[in-house]
Amino acid sequence: MDNQAEVREFLTSRRAKITPEQAGLPAGSRRRVPGLRRSEVAALADVSVEYYARLERGNLAGVSPAVLEAVARALQLDDAERAHLLNLARTADGSDALTRPRRRATRRWKPHPSLQWTLDAVTGGPAFVRNGRMDLLAVNRLARAFYADVYADPHNQENLARFTFLSPDARRFYPDWDQAADITVAILRTEAGRNPHDKDLHDLVGELSTRSDAFRTRWGAHDVRHHGTGTKRYHHAAVGDLTLAYEGLEMAAEPGLTLTVYTAEPSSPSEQGLRLLASWAATPQAPAPAPHAGD
Repeated sequence: MDNQAEVREFLTSRRAKITPEQAGLPAGSRRRVPGLRRSEVAALADVSVEYYARLERGNLAGVSPAVLEAVARALQLDDAERAHLLNLARTADGSDALTRPRRRATRRWKPHPSLQWTLDAVTGGPAFVRNGRMDLLAVNRLARAFYADVYADPHNQENLARFTFLSPDARRFYPDWDQAADITVAILRTEAGRNPHDKDLHDLVGELSTRSDAFRTRWGAHDVRHHGTGTKRYHHAAVGDLTLAYEGLEMAAEPGLTLTVYTAEPSSPSEQGLRLLASWAATPQAPAPAPHAGD
């Protein structure tokens, strides 16, 4: 991906999101663009307008950490956005040139047997390992049943982003589809900043941009996020509605991979739904589930 274009579009989009009032500045009456002016960001970051304009044109090479931090404060970046800016700066400096050669192909990762044992030991909820492209790399039995729609269609290629934007089942599986779509794109955009020379990621983004207007619009927003913990709603074809909490854990032995575990509130209908899903998953050669009532 073009680093200068990424920097330019990211900084411009963040500047457009901050109102003068949020920055503690007078709003004025003659504003031709949304958000802050370049001169206002420069003043807040204590740099010259010319210098900030150079940064916003995409020239982050050689910029000091102190200046990057000042710009992050001026633009009120959150932790994920600040990390994304630092990743873009590292790429601009060429500091990843030796470890991440341009457009490299990604080797197919295989889980160590002990990791699969660990996943299989989680019996109360879906547990799986994914990468930043949202490929499902290793799952326990309950996760495979939970993502039955993903595995049922080979065109998904066991990838949650393809499923979200290209599968007709996704809008049923995700009752809050817009939220799920926003999160999916933000994860991919974060990965693009962390690992800009991943050929498989380039190919995935190109495919989704070509085939999905909803993806292309969200990709252009340049939103990023750290996806660590929260609660989501699902509608599974076999067991119905589920409200599940999730915890995502970065794998120290495999940087860039995340182990995620879904759980339900004890004694809740969702916990009962997970037990039913576990029973269905344990049935030898379980038939495809019939559409749930209300689908």
